[in-house]
Amino acid sequence: MKKHVLLLCCLSILGSLVAQEIPSSLEAKVIQWRHEIHQNPELSNREFKTAKKVAAHLKALGMEVQTGIAHTGVIGLLKGKRAGKVLALRADMDGLPVTEDNNLPYKSTVKAKFSGQETGVMHACGHDTHVAILMGVAEYLAKNNDFAGTVKFIFQPAEEGPPPGEKGGARLMVEEGALENPKVDAIYGLHINSATPVGQVRYKAKGIMAAAQRFVIDVKGKQAHGSAPWMSVDPIVIAAQIVNGLQTIISRNSELTKEGAVISVGSIHAGIRFNIIPESAQMIGTIRTLDEDMKQLIIRRIHEMAPKIAEAYGGSAVVSIQETAALTYNDPALTEVAVESLNKALGSKNVIEMSAVTGAEDFSAFQEKVPGFYFFLGGLAEGLTPAEAPSHHTPEFVVNDAGMIHGVKAMVQLSLDYLN
Repeated sequence: MKKHVLLLCCLSILGSLVAQEIPSSLEAKVIQWRHEIHQNPELSNREFKTAKKVAAHLKALGMEVQTGIAHTGVIGLLKGKRAGKVLALRADMDGLPVTEDNNLPYKSTVKAKFSGQETGVMHACGHDTHVAILMGVAEYLAKNNDFAGTVKFIFQPAEEGPPPGEKGGARLMVEEGALENPKVDAIYGLHINSATPVGQVRYKAKGIMAAAQRFVIDVKGKQAHGSAPWMSVDPIVIAAQIVNGLQTIISRNSELTKEGAVISVGSIHAGIRFNIIPESAQMIGTIRTLDEDMKQLIIRRIHEMAPKIAEAYGGSAVVSIQETAALTYNDPALTEVAVESLNKALGSKNVIEMSAVTGAEDFSAFQEKVPGFYFFLGGLAEGLTPAEAPSHHTPEFVVNDAGMIHGVKAMVQLSLDYLN
């Protein structure tokens, strides 16, 4: 009897040690789901149709499903045939306020209001592929559940950031118990990349994506007629000088041989008429860092520099800085295990170690609580070189459907190896 039990255990473990084959019929479903989601993108905290689609799919697979977490988040619980660890798999669901400009037959024509303005809505970062991939992983594991433990499927809203005045994203999911009941032991996530060849994945132990902060600088001057600038304190001129000054924090204060860092001003608003120098201007931007000490230095210098520059020109400036994402940190021990699984799933030549990038991910909020591993999946469009691939967050963004099956293979292998 003891030998029989031991043999069964060994067979179960061996089952996870070989590469998992994904049926072509499931790949076709994943592609169809992706096209449907791509045609119906929804902004952060407004992913109502996407959440409904995901929840219906998970329920049809027989899972225990929770909805309405962090506004529109969905969680599905899949239990294996034996007790064991709890592994979470995460996909983000939100689109962006970008008007799509490509020739895809399933391109988005959706319009919505964003910050009071009408805009097109588009999956310009690949979150549609993430949802479809994880739906495919859920279906495969539900039909092949001879594993120990539990898989928690987390479909997350608002990765791109909640609307002003609202809470959302991974941090709110954590606050509302996404990693509890049952308590998660580890979490995996992926992000498709438009410039990485299909079939490849890229990873890095420790810090892989930057911490991100959103800053707002409100500049106050004195209004005057545009024909008499000497009667004004021009907030636009002050804002321009602040932009230049901020870049010296990177070029002269930051130890760039240690890690990379970025300060970018993405928005400046001032005035409403061509011949009036306005009273005020507002600057909004982002800070990206890969080192905690450098982050604190940059934040301190912005608080010091902006008011002093404004004062030098006769105005004033108030700085506000809010963290939007912590450092995306891949647990070294979990990374070592995960890379072995990726090698089995995709072949070691397709599993490539990368350098850190200054993009940010709120997946980091999960990693602050439990060990996590996050990697990039190849999605380079057919006929393009990596240099020609449209950037994420642009109207021309496109990724290859063929990349998704490799995402399903990777996540299935990662799951079974970790749990067994």
